[in-house]
Order: sequence, then C-alpha cells, then structure tokens
Amino acid sequence: MSLPELVRGELGEEDPVARVHLGGDDELFVTPTRTLIYRAEGLLSDESTEELSHDAERVAVSESRRKAKFTLEYGLDGDRSFSVPRGSLDEVLHPVLAGVLSAAGITEPGETVERTFRFSELTLVVTSARIVKHVGAAVWDDDYEEFHYDDVTDLTFEEGSVATTLVLTADGRQERFKAPSDSARAIKERLTNALLAHYDVRSLEEFRALSAAAAGEDDADDPVDRTDFGGGPDPLSADPEAVDTDAGTREEPLADDGAADADAPDAVGRGTATDTGTSAPSGGPDAAGTTAATELHREADPVEADGRAVGAGEGDGFGDTGFEPAEPTDDIAEEVAALRALVERQGEQIERQTELVEQLIEELRRGR
Repeated sequence: MSLPELVRGELGEEDPVARVHLGGDDELFVTPTRTLIYRAEGLLSDESTEELSHDAERVAVSESRRKAKFTLEYGLDGDRSFSVPRGSLDEVLHPVLAGVLSAAGITEPGETVERTFRFSELTLVVTSARIVKHVGAAVWDDDYEEFHYDDVTDLTFEEGSVATTLVLTADGRQERFKAPSDSARAIKERLTNALLAHYDVRSLEEFRALSAAAAGEDDADDPVDRTDFGGGPDPLSADPEAVDTDAGTREEPLADDGAADADAPDAVGRGTATDTGTSAPSGGPDAAGTTAATELHREADPVEADGRAVGAGEGDGFGDTGFEPAEPTDDIAEEVAALRALVERQGEQIERQTELVEQLIEELRRGR
C-alpha cells in the first residue's frame, strides 16, 4: 500500500514498522524512533502531519466517549498529545509503547514486543525476553518493574469467577498479577508461549522440570521460602452490571361490560308516523325491531319516500346550510405547483447539509 506523498517526505529513509488506520484517510505510522500522525484534508483542516519522538519519560492515556488521548511527557521539554478514535486505542497503544520502551533501553535490539495489556491501573507488556509491569494512572513511566525470563522458574494460574491471578515465580519470589477473566485467556496464552519459546520447551511441565534440574538437589532438599503474597491491583469493573428484574408487563383493567350495557340507551321504539299517516304498532319486541329497521333504511337510502332524489347539497354533507364545496381554480393549482417545487429544492438542500454534518461528525470522531 502506497504512502501519502507528505508522509514519504517526513519519513525520509526510515521505514514504518506499524501502520494504523484511524478512519477516513487519516493514518498513524510508527518507526523505531518516532510516531507520525497523518491527517488528510477535510472540512476542519488541510492535509498535515504531526511527529512525536519516542524519547519520552512518561506515557499516559485518557478516554472519553468517542476519543482516546495519548500524552507523551518529555520532562523539561514539555508534553505532546494526540487523539485517536476510541476504537483504535489498543491498536495504537501497542506500537507506540513498544517504541518508547525501545528508546528507553528497556527492550534490546531484536527483542519483540508480543502484546500489551491494560487493566485499569495495571499495564503488562509481554515481550520475547521479559514481562514489564507498571502500576499507576500512567501507562508507563520510570516507576516500572521487569521480570526477565532467565530468572523465571514457574508460572501458574489461579482461576476465579471475576478475575484470574497469574503467579510468576522469578528469582526465588512470587509475583502476582490480577486480570479480568474475560482477558485472562489471551494473557495466559501470550505469556506461556513467550516463556516456552525462550526456553525452547513444549509445555509448562517440561519448563518446570528444566527449572528443577537447574536448581540442584540442595535447593530441592532445603528450599528457602521467600514467598511474597502481595496482591496486584483489582481489575476494572469487578462487579457485574445490575440486572433489571422488572421484566413484567402491566395490563390496564378492562371496562365493565355489565356497566356499559347498563348505560346503553333504551332501544325500544315507540312508533312513528309514516308518510301515509299510518302509525306503527308499539309495545312489543316485533314493533320495536320494525321501527328501528325503518329508520335505518331511511338513513341509508338516498331516495326519499316521495320518490325524489336527494339534492347535491344534502348528499355531500352540507345539507341545508347553504354552503357548497369550492371547486379548484387555476390560481390554486399554480400555487400548489410552486409550493411543491419549493419543497423539492429545500429537500435537496437538507440532504446536502446532512451529508456535510455527517462528514463533520466523522472528522471529530477521528480526533481532529
């Protein structure tokens, strides 16, 4: 994949060892000595690059809802910061921290940084020759510990429901690391594989047998107990999320059918006069049904009893009010057409503004 022209000019003879996509055309490039952030041309800025040296004394990371901010502190030379989308945090942290450890002389030439793990205020960096541990708000500073695999004699794991404890025996003492259970498998595999590759063995049992043989019989007969039971920091979010137990549904009380029936008007007819002057019988169920049927027939039939058709004013719902429905005119049709054209133009403008707003939001999410 080709590099942007501006990036090629900034890198010079150096080749990037890591390249991270930050969204859009923005990218981050890591070399052995520096980190280069490339910002493509957008609504908020022109095409640009930003360079940060790996010769830092402290590396800190802070997170917000959408962004992750990296801060490299250079002592008397001040601080330098850059932001990336939060989803790219781990992918960016690994090569940047590897470059800082190399510049600080913690890792040696040819030593590979296998994986970086960050749990709340605990950071573990697994390399091909050692494990680097840092406890604190910063990801790394001078207050760190390292355990070289040459000094390691055992590695065990204590499973828990919330966290898993890694017990590393190095130089005659135990060091304990607590990791959330959902990340425990990844760190177990990385650390175990790195340790076995360093000793060129195929399993932890072979590694323990090799360590016991190297310790000698004197150490086996009279072991020195220098166990340190200091616990590591607790992982993030040890408590499970609260569960919403209110999963039931409520039903509104149904209306009383009996009360509704009781409030219904009396349907018994009393008899009405017809056009011929004959009275309908009243006083019985058959008479009531006949009267109701006659009234319904009169409402549904558009022809009156004397044979005349109902007028236009009565059939359209205006009745005898004297009002008649307005007929569409040419002026109204022209106004409607003009309004339709105006709405279509406004719709096109809103669609274009929506695209610009979405592009602006995307650039803001990429840390611009």
